[in-house]
Amino acid sequence: MQHPRVDVTDIEQRLGSPYTADTLRRLSLAYPGVRFIWLMGADNLASFHRWDKWEWIARNYSIAAFARPGEQLRAGLSPMARRFAHQRVQPSIARLLGTGDSARWVLLTGPMSEDSSTAIRNRGLWP
Repeated sequence: MQHPRVDVTDIEQRLGSPYTADTLRRLSLAYPGVRFIWLMGADNLASFHRWDKWEWIARNYSIAAFARPGEQLRAGLSPMARRFAHQRVQPSIARLLGTGDSARWVLLTGPMSEDSSTAIRNRGLWP
């Protein structure tokens, strides 16, 4: 991904954070005033309720979940989607995720790949 407002890093690995909530907490302390948006695949959104401190993440950080083959329905009906339905926004206003005081989430559709992020990294296509 190349965008002036997005930095793709290995910060989670460098921090040694075993859980996303720990990474987000540490990033927020290191960069006060920055509004982070958690990006994930719809397959992860479908099982997000199994993550450590998942409700805290959803209450405090906006989330953009990207389409994954065969996962949109499961993601859209997941415990996270039901629990935080009041925070869901339509894809047409996804650009507003980083604005305002409240966390929101969106399920985005678009071109999909069967490849996992691990497979892409292993082929050297992502740092």
